[in-house]
Amino acid sequence: MTTPMAPVTGRVASTTTRPDRRRRKRQHRMLFLLPAAVFLALFSIYPLVQLLRMAFSAVTSATLNAPSWAWVGLDNFAKGFESGDTQHSLRLTVVFVVIVTVLGMLLGLAAAIALRTKGSWSGFLLGLMVFVWALPPVVNGSVWKFLLGDNGLVNMVLTRIGLSEPIPFLYDQYWALMAVAFVNSFAVIPFNALVYRAALMNIETEVFEAAALDGANRWQEIRFIMVPSVRATTLVLLVLTIVYGFRSYDFIYVMTYGGPGTATNTLPFLGYLQAFVRYDFGLGSATSVVTVLGVLVLAAVYARSISSEEKH
Repeated sequence: MTTPMAPVTGRVASTTTRPDRRRRKRQHRMLFLLPAAVFLALFSIYPLVQLLRMAFSAVTSATLNAPSWAWVGLDNFAKGFESGDTQHSLRLTVVFVVIVTVLGMLLGLAAAIALRTKGSWSGFLLGLMVFVWALPPVVNGSVWKFLLGDNGLVNMVLTRIGLSEPIPFLYDQYWALMAVAFVNSFAVIPFNALVYRAALMNIETEVFEAAALDGANRWQEIRFIMVPSVRATTLVLLVLTIVYGFRSYDFIYVMTYGGPGTATNTLPFLGYLQAFVRYDFGLGSATSVVTVLGVLVLAAVYARSISSEEKH
C-alpha cells in the first residue's frame, strides 16, 4: 500500500523546486543587467533629472554652482514660446527631419537594391559606405563645408558647366537648411543601405526565379517582391531616421553655426545657444526638454514597432 506513494512524493518534490529554479534564473538575469542599469543611471537618468530641474528653475552662469536653484515653474517654457524662438526652431526642425527622412530612406533603399548582388565592386562600395557612416560628424561636416563653399568643388563644377554665379549653399537662408539636411541624410544613407541590404539578402533566390519565369521585369521585382519583404525593416528604420534627424546638432554646428541668422536654428542647436552662448541654462534646458519629449515619443513608437515585429 505504500508503493504508490513514492511517485507522488517525487512529483511534490519536483514541483516545489521549479519555482526556486525560476527565481534563480531571474536573479541571474538581473545580475547580468545590473552593469547596464548602473551605466544608464549614471550617464542617462541622472543628466535627464538635472535637465528637468534646470528647465523649471532660474539657472544662469552666476547661479549654476549654487546649492539650490530658484523654482520658476513653466516660466522658461513660456519665455521661449513668447519670444517666438521655440516655434521658429520647431518649424525648421520639422522641415529638416522631413528632408533627412525622405532622402535617407529612399536613397538607402535604392543603394541596397543596387548592392544586393555579391561581387568585388559591391564589396568595395559597401566598405566605402561603412567608412562614410563611421566618419566623425566633425570631419564629415568640415569636408562638406569645403565642398559647398563659394569656391568649393560643387560650385566650381556648376560654373564650369554654364552656371553664371556660385550658389550660396551655406549663406542663403533657404539653401543653408537644405544643404545641411542633405549632408545629414548623406551620413545616414549608408546605415539604412546596410540594414536594407541585410533584409534583401534574406529573400530566397527561388522567389526571384519564379518571378523571372512569370515574366516579371526588374521594376516589378522591386515593387512586388523587395518592397513588401522589407516592410518591417522600413518601419524600424523610419523611426530611427526620424530620431536621427530630430536630434541632429553636430553638422549644423560645423557647417553653419545656426546661420545665416537663424536659418538653421533647429531645436537642439537653439538649446545649445541659449545655454552655452547666452548662459541662460534654464531657458536652454526648457528647449532641450521639448526636444527630449519628441525623441521619447519616437522611441515609444520604435519600441512598439519592434515588439509588434517580434510577435509576427
